[in-house]
Amino acid sequence: MIQVKIINKGQQPMPAYATVQSAGMDLRADIQEAFTLKPLQRRLVPTGLYMALPEGYEAQVRPRSGLALKHGITVLNTPGTIDADYRGEIGVVLVNLSDTDFVVNPGERIAQMVIARYEQAELVAVTELDETERGAGGYGHTGVK
Repeated sequence: MIQVKIINKGQQPMPAYATVQSAGMDLRADIQEAFTLKPLQRRLVPTGLYMALPEGYEAQVRPRSGLALKHGITVLNTPGTIDADYRGEIGVVLVNLSDTDFVVNPGERIAQMVIARYEQAELVAVTELDETERGAGGYGHTGVK
């Protein structure tokens, strides 16, 4: 397990894993009063959290499945990436994809955050690529059945 330094300048509890095998921690809206997210409206929602990730790690901000299924609320740039050298407040870009208003309340669990290891790649310019069975077959080329 890695250690991540975090500062909570908000009024909400620190993120925590809900169960022993949870991959993500819930992020909460650190707002003073409720606001309404109208259909197709998007808004940056503060969390009050600041962190320093170890080199080679990122934090991914992802939608909460219950909000997506029941209310059409999702994270617009999913997954949102928080780089290891970012030191600003973590914000969540919520969007309402439903046809009804949705009220975001103070302390509401609005997204989840997953800490993940990554590697940087060295790009090597070439003039051709090796052949594969798939080749250049693109989106949906294998059908649906």
